[in-house]
Amino acid sequence: MKIKAINLFVIAVLVLSFSCSKSDIERGIDCVAESTFIKLKHTADATNTKIINYEIEYTGTYALTSVKWTFGDGTTETVFGKTVSHTYATGGTFAVKADVTIKKDKQTCTSSPTKSVTVN
Repeated sequence: MKIKAINLFVIAVLVLSFSCSKSDIERGIDCVAESTFIKLKHTADATNTKIINYEIEYTGTYALTSVKWTFGDGTTETVFGKTVSHTYATGGTFAVKADVTIKKDKQTCTSSPTKSVTVN
């Protein structure tokens, strides 16, 4: 079993070394590291509990360029800032996802935090 694992590791290293340039590998590492600086937050609107205010908190060093929101009720919206509000037609629990695109120089990467949100 150890021999198979070692062989698979060697094959994986060889494939990666021929298929990815150093900048591809660095960009992947940077994107993973930057995703730790992204948090998805939400609050219910004070006047209407069907309205949820969403915010991306990003404390990294890159520039946030866009956020594609998937609200869990079949609707999506792309914004070029950190905040958005969404009105739900009914109450329930929804899986919300934010595809956050960040950019540094000509490199971009996308991180997709998710959150379960309950609407009254």
